[in-house]
Amino acid sequence: MGYKVLADIIVLIHFLWIAFLFFGALWGRRSGTVKIFHLSGLAFALIIQIFNWFCPLTHLEVWLRAKHNPDLTYAGSFIIYYVEKIVYMEISHYIVLIVTLLLGAFNVWIYLKK
Repeated sequence: MGYKVLADIIVLIHFLWIAFLFFGALWGRRSGTVKIFHLSGLAFALIIQIFNWFCPLTHLEVWLRAKHNPDLTYAGSFIIYYVEKIVYMEISHYIVLIVTLLLGAFNVWIYLKK
């Protein structure tokens, strides 16, 4: 049961990280530390897309789910079910790469717009 809960927490953290990458520039304009963290996160997202790697959070979640014995608990939370659908959408790698590039460009524009 503990591994399932940890895996669900990782999915939520992953979702929040993705939301931060999309909207972090709005917060980063007011805080230099957040700006550095946000731009570093966008650069990391671009690198993992270019090299077709998986996010370390995905690896951690998969490992935790593999450690979990599904026979010991119920099917799961409806919130986690829908969050997983958002985080792990079935989208072409090239579309994700293009969206990552556009997201990076948009955020740089927001930072430079000051």
